[in-house]
Amino acid sequence: MKRILIVGGGISGLAAAHRLLELEASLQITLIEASSRLGGTLQTKERDGFLLEQGPDSFISEKPQALELSKRLGLSSHLIETNPKYRRSFLVRAGSLRPVPEGFQLLAPTRMWPFVTTDIFSWAGKVRMAGDLVLPRRRGNGTDDESLANFVRRRLGNEALNRMAQPMVGGIYTADPEMLSLRATLPRFLDMERAERSIILAMWRKARELRKETGNTSGVSGARYSLFLSFDRGMQTLVDKLAEELNSRGVSARLNSKVTSIAYDGTWQVESSSGRIDADAICLAVPSFIAGTLLAEVDPELSSLLKQIQYSSTATINLGYRRSQIGHPLNGFGFVVPYIEGRSLIACSFSSVKFAQRAPDDSVLLRAFVGGALQPEMLDLNNDEIVGRVKSDLNQLLSIEGEPVFTEVTRWERSMPQYLVGHLDLVDAIDSKLKMLPRLRLVGNAFRGAGIPDCIKSGETAATQLFEMLTNH
Repeated sequence: MKRILIVGGGISGLAAAHRLLELEASLQITLIEASSRLGGTLQTKERDGFLLEQGPDSFISEKPQALELSKRLGLSSHLIETNPKYRRSFLVRAGSLRPVPEGFQLLAPTRMWPFVTTDIFSWAGKVRMAGDLVLPRRRGNGTDDESLANFVRRRLGNEALNRMAQPMVGGIYTADPEMLSLRATLPRFLDMERAERSIILAMWRKARELRKETGNTSGVSGARYSLFLSFDRGMQTLVDKLAEELNSRGVSARLNSKVTSIAYDGTWQVESSSGRIDADAICLAVPSFIAGTLLAEVDPELSSLLKQIQYSSTATINLGYRRSQIGHPLNGFGFVVPYIEGRSLIACSFSSVKFAQRAPDDSVLLRAFVGGALQPEMLDLNNDEIVGRVKSDLNQLLSIEGEPVFTEVTRWERSMPQYLVGHLDLVDAIDSKLKMLPRLRLVGNAFRGAGIPDCIKSGETAATQLFEMLTNH
């Protein structure tokens, strides 16, 4: 019987294990997880009638892997969409919340009038952004990488970068836009420039085509929120179902088991705090810096490459309030905060508005985010200090009176890989080295996509490849 070891019980490792079972039920699969639970950052908690997401609260259906896995697990009836009544977001400008203009998608507008009338940008800023309509393409072959900041600055200007692109995109990746690779994160914008020259014109055309296809002429601000899905009892639903499936089909999951070394001598030998495991194939579903440390003796060059991927740390703060305490109408899904506003917050989600059954009827659940590449010092504070700064910002921005019913702080140390300029070249180099090692795969959010569907795809792809290697061996 072929033995496969999966190191790491986050969503990538769980997806890999599940895919292996789908391919061959007789495999001997062992999963090792250093912490006391499975699921990694997917973590849901119930408290006083509130449903708290301590990590991601949803996944995007445009990338199909998470949705397809949910359906195969029989979870279709538990999937829920965002609240159709308030599918818009806000942005902080001069200390108050301003609605993101209808049709504005991350970097540029797809609708003229909402852009013209918004007060998020000055008239000088709007004129500079409109300059994209006449600017030439970037010289070169159009496939070279560059930073988000450089791209937005040359196409749309500084105000577009500081007021919109940095908080909207930087908030997703908790990144410094001066360092963030556009090719690794938002390649469609580079492709738009190469194909159609003007980003604004390209987005207008795509939006017009989308409206024709869907019959929707209203437009939305920020992200296309109809694409975001969650589960009626939170993202933990997916983790619990995967764990149940693995357990029922004989997968051995060792919790509180930390891998200390890996060696290869015809088979893989893994030493852990729960004992030695020998395996014919191994899947490392751990952060790249941990994988780099574990592979230091196996391949020092691969180890060095893996350790070059940098990470940022964040914290999620859930706060429960009575609805009567909050003066803001909360007629959206939340807001993002430009770094130039000088706030402690990266963003805040109105969780109980965004999804149903997140708070009692007379209450509101807010989810605030701090830290990231631009504000790492926030993670040096203790929990009480973090909560104090977050409450101060929220009180001012949302007109809140009194203390929250509760607060919950969840820290995610070195959890978000930073896709710096040149990231895809680095990943290509890692893949080249990996091909030289027999029956070893690396999966997770550090390589070719940081979202939940990306992680599931990486796990399932690696599982398929390992299975084929073992079958053909």
